[in-house]
Amino acid sequence: MSITSTADLSGMQAISEVVGKVLQLMRQYAAPGMSTKELDEYGGALLTQMGARSAPKLTYNFPGFTCISVNNEVAHGIPSAGKILQPGDLVNIDVSAELAGYYADNGASFVLGEDLFRHTALINASIEILHKAISNISDGVRLAHIGRIVENAAKEKGYKVIRNLVGHGIGRSLHEAPREIPNFYDRFNRNRFRSNSVVAIETFISTGANYADTLGDGWTLVTKDGSFVAQHEHTVLVTSGEPIILTASNGI
Repeated sequence: MSITSTADLSGMQAISEVVGKVLQLMRQYAAPGMSTKELDEYGGALLTQMGARSAPKLTYNFPGFTCISVNNEVAHGIPSAGKILQPGDLVNIDVSAELAGYYADNGASFVLGEDLFRHTALINASIEILHKAISNISDGVRLAHIGRIVENAAKEKGYKVIRNLVGHGIGRSLHEAPREIPNFYDRFNRNRFRSNSVVAIETFISTGANYADTLGDGWTLVTKDGSFVAQHEHTVLVTSGEPIILTASNGI
């Protein structure tokens, strides 16, 4: 969406604060021995307390309040009572929600407890690359330019990017124009960022795979080769100068 009034700005700031805080609290709440369903229900209760509604449920009838993906799951993991978190798991939580007609989206990958399987470097790379990408966004910049920054930064660190998962516009609905903000350079993509628009910028940094495949549940995306992926996401307001990270409350 394009911010055209102080009401729009206040609305986007409010929902972005909510999803950022919920993500932060869910990360703090997660613990070994807990099911992903329990963690999701905690997140759902937080959203309700803050007056917000789960965007995946509202928009797509997703079977959970949030998406929780573990280890080789890349995105859209369905919360389950049978999926028990273990020490050293690579966990991704993606929280998106609606409040008063405005939507915001954010996500983060993290290690549960001690880093038994050495995921920290991947996570740190994803966070660093996300902020590098965001810092280069301003009015008139090509989407493809940001994709090139992400792809090249990942390559420099010895990683790849997932090419079929992308960022997107957001605001009055969960997914808006631009529908795809890729993490790689697409020379045919001539679209540009525009001042006062709101976008969800997210990295999908991979230890090996370039694509994620959908499981039989119709939702969960995984790597077929067993590689790991870190995702981090912010909702961002584009300006003519430095962009504004609306979901800064998540602490990423």
